[in-house]
Amino acid sequence: MSETSETTEQVKIVDNPQASRYEIFDGGQRAGLADYRLPREGQIAIMHTETDPEFGGKGLAGRLTRFLLDDARRRGLAVLPYCPYTRRWIARHPDYLDLVPESERPRFQLDGSATE
Repeated sequence: MSETSETTEQVKIVDNPQASRYEIFDGGQRAGLADYRLPREGQIAIMHTETDPEFGGKGLAGRLTRFLLDDARRRGLAVLPYCPYTRRWIARHPDYLDLVPESERPRFQLDGSATE
């Protein structure tokens, strides 16, 4: 696993580059993950985010998403949010919109054209 990680209370988030995913652990058990791809230099494509049902309602998916976006920012990576959850999360947290290249925002309905 990578050096990129966060640990608070009993929650730990790590980047597992060998598996191309971020993983979130709660009490030592993997509670969820976010799959990604690195399609080209300087980009990260978030493909899928999930949390196991028994860990639902704890806000873990949001914590995982914030962590991976903060990590992308730290690494200077542009984000391509193919994952619907990640797209919605960015739409609700516009301070992360700058991670999505302006030219790609219409493709992901992050240009103000999305209807909720």
